[in-house]
Amino acid sequence: MIFDEWIGQAYALGASDLHLEAGTPVLVRVRGELQPIGATVSGDALLQVCQDLLGTGGWLGFKERGSADLSAEIGGIRCRANLFQTIRGIAIAVRLLSPGIKDLRACNLHPDFRRFIEAPSGLIIISGPTGSGKSTTLAALIEEINATRARNIVVLESPVEYVFANRRSFIRQREIPTHSPSFEQGIMDALRENPDVLVISEMRTPEVMRLTLDAAETGHLVLATMHSATCAEALSRVCMSFPSDIQASVRAQLADCLVALSCQRLDFLTAPHLRVPRCEILIPTSGAKGTIRAGNFSQLASVLQSGGEEGMWTFERYQRWMDQVNDWVRPPPAAPRKPPDPAKSMLRAPSQARTAAPAPQSASVSRPAIPVDGVIEVPAEEMDLASLAELAKKVVERKP
Repeated sequence: MIFDEWIGQAYALGASDLHLEAGTPVLVRVRGELQPIGATVSGDALLQVCQDLLGTGGWLGFKERGSADLSAEIGGIRCRANLFQTIRGIAIAVRLLSPGIKDLRACNLHPDFRRFIEAPSGLIIISGPTGSGKSTTLAALIEEINATRARNIVVLESPVEYVFANRRSFIRQREIPTHSPSFEQGIMDALRENPDVLVISEMRTPEVMRLTLDAAETGHLVLATMHSATCAEALSRVCMSFPSDIQASVRAQLADCLVALSCQRLDFLTAPHLRVPRCEILIPTSGAKGTIRAGNFSQLASVLQSGGEEGMWTFERYQRWMDQVNDWVRPPPAAPRKPPDPAKSMLRAPSQARTAAPAPQSASVSRPAIPVDGVIEVPAEEMDLASLAELAKKVVERKP
């Protein structure tokens, strides 16, 4: 089965993810639940898919590291994929991205998110667990800036997920390690590229966090994502990533440059039959900054609870807002997809890719009768040269 047909089936079902592993059925995640959609995948099929996706150089790197990240348009659908090895063999986890870049309204986010990008400089953190829509929210914030302000935006991603078109802003997207060897090098380069807005797809290492904080302190608006379950956990993770002797200065730096911190989850709403982000939002008021400087992250829950008038949101307060909304933006229905053209498909099943010779000619193919006037009419079906020569010989022999 062609790989992009699996992608097409997942897209038609409204799935967010596709999971493939040698020796297991094809699985998709629909509204947060895994369900099978196909028979067991063979190891040979996944081997061929990986080689086609990665190419020669990427395949050598995959065998050395045991994993690889990439993004591509497969079967007309933008996807992000992680290829890795398990005890069963090769496996692939594919994230199906939205067909277009949504704004905040289309993402069903609260209008307060627009206040984040009004700041001329500082740090905006979008956090949440895996699969909670952080990348989509980040893309929506970038698109809001792109539509309303003339800014120079440098985006560092690994891999590139959404491809932006310049509107009022000028957006330069760089993929790690394709266009820069690391996030660290990419951030240092970006500071020499006259950016107004710097976007870092994920803060993972202490060095990336340090450079991100430095960039936010030097007059740039920095947007970044990270994994966490709550706002307090996100701040604690940043600070605890550094040695204990400098954590106090990191907390002070974080309190001074933070513009907003959001932590989101995806909830399935039964009535509209829709998955919608539910958020916790921390705004750095004087009380919140003091709590961050002191490192009392366990008290941030109380700060969030009492900060409603300053624009803060707890998960419970945000849920009450969600209960009042009756005009959710629904994604457009999946457009019918044409069957993929094998001649144009970059990914084929091994049985197709390894075909060495054409199938033998069927015995049912009609042969032209020997003509009486010496004119041979060759039928539309293909005819090998030996048969054609034999027919011509018989025509010559019958001539007087």
